[in-house]
Amino acid sequence: MARPLLASGLALGLLAGACARSPRVERLPPGTPLVVISIDTLRADRLPAWGYGGVETPAIDALRREALLYRHAYTHTPLTLPAHTSLLTGLLPGEHGVRDNVGYDLDRGRVERGELPYLPRMLRDAGYATGAAVSAFVLRARTGLDAGFDFYEDAIEFKSGAGLGGQQRAGLETLALVEPWLAGVATKPFFLFFHLYEPHSPYAPPEPFASRYAAPYDGEIAAADAVVGALAAELRRLGVWERALVVLLSDHGEGLGDHGEQEHGLLLHVEDIHVPLLVKLPGGRRGGETVAAPAQLVDVAPTVAELLGLPAPAGWRGRSLLALAAEPGAPRRICSETFYPRLHFGWSDLASIVDDRHHLIDGPAPELYDLVADPGERTNLLTERRPVYHELKRALDPCRVALAPPSAVDEETRRAMAALGYLGSAGDAGGGPLPDPKSQLPVLADLRRGFQQMHDKRWAEAETTFQGLVAGNPQMIDAWEFLARARLKLGRTESALAAYQEALRRESANPQAAVQVASILFDLGRLEDAAAHARLALAGNPSFAHGLLARIAVRSGDLEQAEREARAALVDRGQRVGPLVVLAEVLHARGDLAGALDAARQARATHAERQTSDSDLLRGLGIVEGKVHADRGEVAAAESAFRAELVQFPDLPGAYSNLALLQALTGRGREAVETLRRLTEAVPTAEAYAEVVRTYRALGDERGARTVLAFARRRFTESAVLRGLETGG
Repeated sequence: MARPLLASGLALGLLAGACARSPRVERLPPGTPLVVISIDTLRADRLPAWGYGGVETPAIDALRREALLYRHAYTHTPLTLPAHTSLLTGLLPGEHGVRDNVGYDLDRGRVERGELPYLPRMLRDAGYATGAAVSAFVLRARTGLDAGFDFYEDAIEFKSGAGLGGQQRAGLETLALVEPWLAGVATKPFFLFFHLYEPHSPYAPPEPFASRYAAPYDGEIAAADAVVGALAAELRRLGVWERALVVLLSDHGEGLGDHGEQEHGLLLHVEDIHVPLLVKLPGGRRGGETVAAPAQLVDVAPTVAELLGLPAPAGWRGRSLLALAAEPGAPRRICSETFYPRLHFGWSDLASIVDDRHHLIDGPAPELYDLVADPGERTNLLTERRPVYHELKRALDPCRVALAPPSAVDEETRRAMAALGYLGSAGDAGGGPLPDPKSQLPVLADLRRGFQQMHDKRWAEAETTFQGLVAGNPQMIDAWEFLARARLKLGRTESALAAYQEALRRESANPQAAVQVASILFDLGRLEDAAAHARLALAGNPSFAHGLLARIAVRSGDLEQAEREARAALVDRGQRVGPLVVLAEVLHARGDLAGALDAARQARATHAERQTSDSDLLRGLGIVEGKVHADRGEVAAAESAFRAELVQFPDLPGAYSNLALLQALTGRGREAVETLRRLTEAVPTAEAYAEVVRTYRALGDERGARTVLAFARRRFTESAVLRGLETGG
């Protein structure tokens, strides 16, 4: 919840230079196309245009030759959603109210009523076609960012068990999905907001960049550059590039260990907040110029407004970047903040202010750096330059707006979470002062060690690491989630569920976390509880939530409800594959074999059209196809489908059990037993053994079922699933 825009207008005007018009107002021709390219997590000092020699970026270098380069540009927060909200509103995070990637949304109603300035809406009202294509789940339309856009492509598949940073898609895939819209508006006034998630972690550059660069981060930068080149080529093909206003920037940087943080969000050093910023005018006018004065993300909206002749809202804090270039000596101070350490770790939030020489990072242990003499921020000058510290501290205070607690998406969801016992609040670390994030860097090192253990599949070691972390830092949401993942890999499903539920209790404002709990409850057969948790995610992630509710209804035997939920998932699917996989499963359960196969074909075709290598999106589809073929008496086709599924997904129990059923029913009992044995070797969990028990019972072999169940009960003594099977569950 943001306070009124003009509440501290005088002070903030001094900070950001207000929104003064340039004495040389440069207007572009009416209807000039606007393209804003955001490359997520890109440090300015890792680009050749900023002096780095470790990576080749021919597309960005070519753009630089046609553009003004702002050497010292800064973000207002090292977090994706709040930073992009500042970019598009022209407001600081405390003003627009989005302070984290989860638990906060842009107030769409205030945007549509004109109470919050929003560049897409302003351009749409001026007659522009407005389109966006994003590559990260955190920027999905449901956050409110789609306000003012005619077209908003955000069909990133949500995958249960992957962290928030892992919910992404390749930039080339995003480009392919926006190209038809772009071709349709190329001759009209249009605004394209194009977002790439490379080089955000996990760093996994495609070839040839993976082999070309020893540092995966650099490889991802090169991959992002290739997408920029492909977009520029398409704009040239459409006859747009020469006459377009093009802005390239990043939302924030990346720590890369410079001050103990590998990624971003916790600290506010220059590597976290210094971002690239290039502005290309039509025809490449003023290309190659460099501006040394400090610039900021909230300058972009005023720049566009001035160049395109749009009225500038009184609440904007930035100024035209063209005016900045014309008056390079004007003093500027730029504010940044991060509440990530407080909301996710229970540590103190930080704020910073930077000018053309000094950078103050304010928190429990303030730091002051001379960026001219010490650009790497190695020497804290707080003691030596107390007058500078006090001056910057006074200037920073008006930027600091109190944090409104994160909230569930809507009141109905909040009540539902309260009814389920999730009463915790992110950032509620109890009374007393909170520790400075820098003092917790050893804890951060332990967290990184746990991540590496997970990457190396050393599940038991990872569990020990994360268990120690949550014992000493119970507010560390990431550690709870990774503890749960490690336990899942170890087959300790119920313990994993408990860890996920604790994470959800401590971050109850994020209903997306509920889908992790819902998925496990579904696997455990606790269908009523699974449905209750899936419904928590309906507002924020309807496609995934409806899909899970459809599967729950199938298992509950309510096939009409299952189809309703499956088709509801399709409404929001865009180019998503998952809803089609669910629909195929539901139609098979309803006996509509032709419809099931048609949905399966659509799923595979959509997967191919998306040009994605993420085969996990098709997980379970081969089982549905195999069941349809089996029901039609096509034994060879059914067996082929089941075998292909277990080769592709060797950890999927259903592929083994369905193949075993087929083998047994066609007189190959020994092969069926061998297939079930392979299941317990490949997936040594209580749930896999439960699948074997159910398969024996489906075949009428109660003796075999009892033998396997007895062995499994001795191995997994705490398993409620196996306990339930003893009583016939």
